[in-house]
Amino acid sequence: MRKLLTRGAAAGVLVLTAAGVGIAQAASDPPPMQFVAATGQVTAERYTYGDETWLSFDLGLHVIAGKDPFEIWAKRTGYDKPITAERLVGKKKVALPAGLVTDFAGLKDFTSFKIKDAAGTVVKSYSTSFCGNTWGSARTRPDAPATSPYPNQCGDYNPFTLGAVWGVQAGWDAGVVDRPVREDNFDLPNGTYTVTATVNPTYQKLFGIPANQSTVDVKVTVVDGETGERGLRAAKAADAPEADNPNAGKQVSEYRSDLRAPAKKPATLKAKPASGPKPDLRSLPAWGIELSQEDGRTYVNFGATVWNGGTSPLVVDGFRRTGTELMDAYQYFFDTKGNQVGSVQAGTMEWDAREGHKHWHFTDFAQYNLLGADQKQVERSGKEAFCLANTDAVDYTIANAKWRPDNTDLSTSCGANTTIAVREVLDIGNGDTYSQFRPGQSFDVTGLPNGTYYIQVLANPANKLAELSTTNNSALRQIVLGGTPDNRTLTVPPVFGITG
Repeated sequence: MRKLLTRGAAAGVLVLTAAGVGIAQAASDPPPMQFVAATGQVTAERYTYGDETWLSFDLGLHVIAGKDPFEIWAKRTGYDKPITAERLVGKKKVALPAGLVTDFAGLKDFTSFKIKDAAGTVVKSYSTSFCGNTWGSARTRPDAPATSPYPNQCGDYNPFTLGAVWGVQAGWDAGVVDRPVREDNFDLPNGTYTVTATVNPTYQKLFGIPANQSTVDVKVTVVDGETGERGLRAAKAADAPEADNPNAGKQVSEYRSDLRAPAKKPATLKAKPASGPKPDLRSLPAWGIELSQEDGRTYVNFGATVWNGGTSPLVVDGFRRTGTELMDAYQYFFDTKGNQVGSVQAGTMEWDAREGHKHWHFTDFAQYNLLGADQKQVERSGKEAFCLANTDAVDYTIANAKWRPDNTDLSTSCGANTTIAVREVLDIGNGDTYSQFRPGQSFDVTGLPNGTYYIQVLANPANKLAELSTTNNSALRQIVLGGTPDNRTLTVPPVFGITG
């Protein structure tokens, strides 16, 4: 899975600029944006295990918004259309020049880096993008707003993302990506280095970053970290926290009481409203498709995403049948002011006690099928129940999209077999992705003949959920199986020009 590593969380409000001035004591009229380093010297640790090496590299670079928030909307009107971006200036949206945004990872080539060794020789040069959405964002001066409305991640995981919002709250910081994202073997030998980081002059001019604050130098000392598999894994986890991976949470089974449903279903339920806001479940084409081998069998692995493009969140509460491992599920409806106005029974939830699950599954959310060339079902995925989570920002530019959803992994009320009620939510603009890599979920193609097949992602398969439309519930992705029984091949033709 592709990901954008966002490191460099602020240590607190007393962040130092390159000139050594405390941001908390900054001028009352700061520039629209500042580019700063938290410190002038850092230590980077190299972790090794066998032939694998990982450099834990955090320069502590930040962008700080001035009196006004920094906000950009990026969107494409179709998968075969280019991404366009606009910056919010006051209450107006101003188009950014073409070519600055080519994907949903952020502003292209925002920061350039040169790394020199102790002899002054440039040993690495590269550029990184910037979006402003980081988990470690914090306010940097006492008069800054108490909270930020902006998302925590850039939204480049899913190749079928449609729209993103990037932002830095006024007076808040955002970490700057400081290593080449696509370079898996990024490494430096032990020693001392000087890293010079510079904001691209185009962005200096566009965003009002003073020229004398657009470049910082950071001294880096590279040393050995803990040797061995444990040290390597710990270092990678620290650099790429679970929150940066939308599927990492799928193995988590913790209980959050703040997301719990009422202890019991209401004695009287209002009927489903005939009109008003409703969710709209939309399936995306399967992605991340590849072959795997296990116990002499061949499987097709894939990622499947269903997202909510409607006018209301999908809210499903489950109420336990006393003494059983089953819950009755109800979908709830809300008016434009967020008041609950109705409900309808919507299937069941069941407790899944298997290792790697251990949470409550809603049984009527989606279905994954392998279809033949005639688009008739050949195989069905064993993944038939779900714990909903907002793992992917599919389109945050639609009305009322929730930019900072509460449940982004399974550390919600989906967990705990001791509960009597759970709540599962899929917010507007957000998608829920499941990677089908386990045998029983992925498709077993060992005995299938070579030829064309389709992976179908089907939302709301039994139509038990009420939504705005069911015409967009199914998405097909073509695949072609070839090769021999002992050496199968897989071809995945692009869809709308997307190869992911």
